[in-house]
Amino acid sequence: MSLPSSRVIDLGADLPAALDAAETAIHSGECIVMPTDTVYGIGADAFDARAVQRLLDAKKRGRDMPPPVLVADADVLDEIAMDIADGARVLAARCWPGALTLVVPVKPELELDLGELRSTIAVRVPDHDGVRALLARTGPLAVSSANTSGLPPATDADAARAMLGDSVAVYLDGGPTPGDVPSTIVDFAGAPGGRILRQGAIALADLQALVPTIQGSPEA
Repeated sequence: MSLPSSRVIDLGADLPAALDAAETAIHSGECIVMPTDTVYGIGADAFDARAVQRLLDAKKRGRDMPPPVLVADADVLDEIAMDIADGARVLAARCWPGALTLVVPVKPELELDLGELRSTIAVRVPDHDGVRALLARTGPLAVSSANTSGLPPATDADAARAMLGDSVAVYLDGGPTPGDVPSTIVDFAGAPGGRILRQGAIALADLQALVPTIQGSPEA
């Protein structure tokens, strides 16, 4: 079944209308594109396996790279994760909302199908008021950078649409993002003390000031 032509909505011009359109698309199993505090993201209902697959297909990305999940606030972490390390809780309290993604054990009873999860989930609370307002309405969204895999992430809605086209139902245009640096990813599932999987907007030294046990990435 082919998707309808996508809509582009100015997030700043009419926030309620933009949120209504995005929420309707999400609940219909479609993908949306939204600005965040890092780069633009393509999102889908994290609890709708077909919608998540549609996201992966739009990006031309395999199931071996499951998308992170964005949530409205830190309280949601306990609803989707278990055995959360103390260091992860410290970072969530100090760095969220913000450009930090935490990898933690996922609750198996949720039966999330984001790809090859390997019993973990990557979670973030974005520092963007409009997106958090949307997340409060939709619940957790699977969100990956808005680009075709292998290309740079989009930093504005036009760039996202040029790559993803009508595979996305609604584009929320919030203007250019602050930059093109993604979030820093810290793994607390495979490394109880924390290990950086991707160096991003938050520096290792800043994280170690809060949780000294965090290790740098192998490439660092």
